[in-house]
Amino acid sequence: ASCANFYEKLLHLHSIYPFSIPLHKSSQLTVSIPCEGSYCRALVALSLALSPLWVGIYAWNNFDTNLWGWQMGVFVAVTLPLGLMILRYAPGGEGTMATFLAVPIALYGFVIAATWIDAIADKLVALLEFLGVTLRIPNSIMGLTILAWGNSMADLSANVTMARKGLANMAITACFAGPLFNILIGLGAGFGLLRGIKQQEILYVSLTPDISTGFVFCFANCIFILFSGLAVNKGVIPAGYGNMAIGMYAVYVLTSLVLNYALPESS
Repeated sequence: ASCANFYEKLLHLHSIYPFSIPLHKSSQLTVSIPCEGSYCRALVALSLALSPLWVGIYAWNNFDTNLWGWQMGVFVAVTLPLGLMILRYAPGGEGTMATFLAVPIALYGFVIAATWIDAIADKLVALLEFLGVTLRIPNSIMGLTILAWGNSMADLSANVTMARKGLANMAITACFAGPLFNILIGLGAGFGLLRGIKQQEILYVSLTPDISTGFVFCFANCIFILFSGLAVNKGVIPAGYGNMAIGMYAVYVLTSLVLNYALPESS
């Protein structure tokens, strides 16, 4: 238990960094969360009222689209009265909003949160490109280490928390559903945008050694978990699988580093 507590605290160290406070507070003031456990009537109302300001900044910075005209006026004319109505009529304290109101507000908050993630990811990619060029680190290495770890840390924290609360099945499902979503939606949307930008019907891609290595280890992990969980242990994943998975990931990272540095001609 003490080891688990240590890792859980380690995963949340980012929340105490002083430089993250302005970004964290800004996102809180624009993302509406009417869900139980995070509900605050004043914050939900304020985030609805202020969200158009963030949308305008996001559209201007990321897409060079000016929404600060009549579009912003219409946007504010919708969200500001909604925020005032929530502040006046929504339950206060620890009460919860009615489902027919909470669901659309939560969906709207999800969309706003996605814009925050996209904006931060855009700056993160630019930072990684700068570090890669400065330190002469290949993009593939930056992707399989720093970017992968930073992108997955929030999921790891959530999955560990769910497992500690007895929701092991949900945590394991999320471990596979998250990467599946990234692969299918991420690649699909990415290639769709690239096709629209380049105006090409056919895009040629190459399978680099580090990507091939990732495929091999991914298949090996799936085969091992199916074999050990279904064939050997009759539907129960053994505790030792965790150590094996961590060891397999370490071997994967080392193998990818060797392929990129020791055998540069192969890539």
